[in-house]
Amino acid sequence: MSKILIVEDDISFCKLLEKFLSKNAYTVNLSFSAAEARLAIQKENFDLILTDLRLPDADGIDLLTEIKTDYPAIPVILMTGYSEVSTAVKAIKNGASDYISKPFNPDEVLAVISNALVSEKTTTIPQKKNDKVVKEVAASGYVQGISAASKKLSEHIKLVSPTDMSVLIIGESGTGKEIIAKSIHQQSRRKQNNFIAVDCGAIPKELAASEFFGHLKGSFTGAISDKTGYFEAANGGTLFLDEIGNLSYENQIQLLRALQERKIKPVGSNKEIEVDIRIITATNEDLREAVKNGDFREDLYHRINEFSIHSPSLTEREEDLILFAEFFLDKANVQLHKDVIGFSKEVVTIFQNYSWPGNLRELQNCVKRATLLTQGDFIESSVLPLEFFNQNELKAEQFSLSENEKEAIENALAKTKNNKSEAAKLLKITRKTLYNKLKLYDIN
Repeated sequence: MSKILIVEDDISFCKLLEKFLSKNAYTVNLSFSAAEARLAIQKENFDLILTDLRLPDADGIDLLTEIKTDYPAIPVILMTGYSEVSTAVKAIKNGASDYISKPFNPDEVLAVISNALVSEKTTTIPQKKNDKVVKEVAASGYVQGISAASKKLSEHIKLVSPTDMSVLIIGESGTGKEIIAKSIHQQSRRKQNNFIAVDCGAIPKELAASEFFGHLKGSFTGAISDKTGYFEAANGGTLFLDEIGNLSYENQIQLLRALQERKIKPVGSNKEIEVDIRIITATNEDLREAVKNGDFREDLYHRINEFSIHSPSLTEREEDLILFAEFFLDKANVQLHKDVIGFSKEVVTIFQNYSWPGNLRELQNCVKRATLLTQGDFIESSVLPLEFFNQNELKAEQFSLSENEKEAIENALAKTKNNKSEAAKLLKITRKTLYNKLKLYDIN
């Protein structure tokens, strides 16, 4: 039975949480201040600590830092108000396992605690932040999110990376599919060899064979020297083919043959070259539909899709929004030689109410531009683009749901054949919000 220490000065709320966790087979101790918590930790061993952000005698993040310094193996979960999400994200950078926004969803509380306890048992937690790890994360661009969609994504990456399975990454434009591919490569046995990324949409079909397999000097007009193709350059490593659905049917045949035989022949050469590569592909379209329509070869589809990964949109990763924004801010500060501390509360609210059609790419561009324009310590609303202030669009979205929510939700589910992710997009709400409303209106 896991033992949890709750640090919270709201006594009635504390007792309520104690009763709830005790009913779910946890042993619970209570501390109503940071001082009481320090004494409790010295006297007893705890499997997890749940602490409020605001305490009467200390800042929750300061207490977190103390605990992680002295007891690095104990997972700490921060309890925070909705308006303090930006601060909670900073806490995660300081070592918090996760955070829970008040008011709580009981299922979410249990899930967050369970995940933190499992992570503690399966992960060796370093005493201090490892600079090498931080640099690797910055270089790859992969951010470990805290939303359910992000945790599922990370789990799939962790499972498939050590294998040699071909991976198909499916997701909207701007969701970071290349970053996912790089992360798979960096966690694979091939990480010491090349990762070659190719945008299939940018290759003219007449030159695809040369780009993929290379050519010899004089093999065609314009071949003024020998060229090494992507396959040979990636030999021993990973070849990432982005937007593979853009390849012509003829190029698909050439690619399939190379994947089946694991041999390539440069244009103009009679000599075959053996290659040992792992293929990762990505698309923002439905390749199954393309197969049905005869635009994509079915045998190639099955060859590249030994394991598929969904790259979630930013609306599916609502809880990660500020985490990504902070990451892009740190990156922009380095690139632009700035020292902006963070985002104002108004900007956090604006970000949370925006639909982000361009996903992570749009968020990164927005943060970088705002960082460049910011003269003070915090990014304010005055430096955001005009599209963030289209109140008419915002009111229209609110009106469409508020008039008759239950009917609107039922219509969206019917239109999407009960696909909840697509229904949430139609309603312009997050999937998490949709699930809450399904429970509220008892919609099956």
